[in-house]
Amino acid sequence: MKRIFAGAGVLLLAICSLTGCGRKEPAPGDIAGYDQGEKYLSIWVHTIEDTDEGEAYKEAVKRFNEEYDGQYFADIEFIPRNDSGGGYSDKINASVMSGDLPDVLTVDGPNIAAYAANHIIQPLAELTDEERNVYLESILEQGTYDDKLYALGAMESSVGLYYNKEILREAGIEVPDQEHPWTWTEFSEILNQLKPIMKEKNGYPLDMTFPVGEATIYYYAPFIWANGGDLVDDEGLLAEGYFNSEQNTETIQYFASLVEKEYMSATPIDKLFESGRAAFKFDGAWEVNTIYGSYPDIELGVAPYIVGDGWNKERYTPTGSWAYAASSKTKNLEGATELVKWMSGVDSGLLLFEKTNSLPSTYDAFEQIKLFEEDENYKALYYQLSTYGHPRPKTPVYPQVSTSFQQVLENVALGGMDAKTELDKSVERINAKLERYRR
Repeated sequence: MKRIFAGAGVLLLAICSLTGCGRKEPAPGDIAGYDQGEKYLSIWVHTIEDTDEGEAYKEAVKRFNEEYDGQYFADIEFIPRNDSGGGYSDKINASVMSGDLPDVLTVDGPNIAAYAANHIIQPLAELTDEERNVYLESILEQGTYDDKLYALGAMESSVGLYYNKEILREAGIEVPDQEHPWTWTEFSEILNQLKPIMKEKNGYPLDMTFPVGEATIYYYAPFIWANGGDLVDDEGLLAEGYFNSEQNTETIQYFASLVEKEYMSATPIDKLFESGRAAFKFDGAWEVNTIYGSYPDIELGVAPYIVGDGWNKERYTPTGSWAYAASSKTKNLEGATELVKWMSGVDSGLLLFEKTNSLPSTYDAFEQIKLFEEDENYKALYYQLSTYGHPRPKTPVYPQVSTSFQQVLENVALGGMDAKTELDKSVERINAKLERYRR
């Protein structure tokens, strides 16, 4: 059911922050299905109830309550984000002050480190090896901070290097298998080969942009990892020598070369790939359905994500999405962990895929969905995700790292600025944010 809080505004928040007032649980019988002897578990999710995603979460909670009848009762509240990403996060920030956090909440994957470092969430109760092995390695890696497992993904995601099979056949280009992706040098040679063909089609070899917001680091941080670089150290507390490393300077310069050699447009062109005027495109897994449903004349393929010339089989491809975590305020960590496992488990993953086409977070869910075995493009995305998936940087100042990466790419690739200088400037800004976490 959907519960709506009227609230009492800023005054109540101020009083609560001073007095330490916290969440008040309903009594058995106050909510339909919540019976005497059951332990109450509140859960917040980041979306609207009356959407496919909201319906999936609601149904998953219903099934949890049926499975754990007599032991636990989960009560879901929908707190949608607004267009600027606030709403849900604003509610969480206010609740940290008031002590009103739920037992379980959803957290966007890249923000897990920040939530952990700021004591909004706590490590989950211990999982057995059997329980952990249900999840993709990328899910466990995303949810781990300071060697502790804080969250389990509700879903996964990936980005594909899509190609137009008809254009590549025309150019006589063969796509390598997943174990032998094109290197930067090889890919540049292919783009150069395609350039005159695409010019005749009034297009470009590559449909690629540096989009505003989170998409930039999500799509293109893999170029950093596949070239032996990183954006922060393993603890997420040091940017100097990482964000501005020689490898990263080389990576940013590679992006600039794609623009300079006119392999891509310096300004976005709407539907360039979909209209048959680009041979390649980087985009999310949703692009497969977009092509199948709206552009059936495009003969679509998924190529392996390209790698640096010195790549040594490291994990590097895009991953990450919303996850479940136990709040720091829950008094029932065992129950909260059971709810987290359920909401991120096989059954819930199948439900989410059925309603939203979101990629599952567990191996068994993928294996039960015939599409990932029968459709070559979905199969390629799953292989890439399960074999080479790499979470975004784990640091309590992730928003600053993400924004800085986008700014550097734009300034260098589109603005012609010096790569090393721009990376060094970003390190100064990131370090200023990191100071509070080094004490």
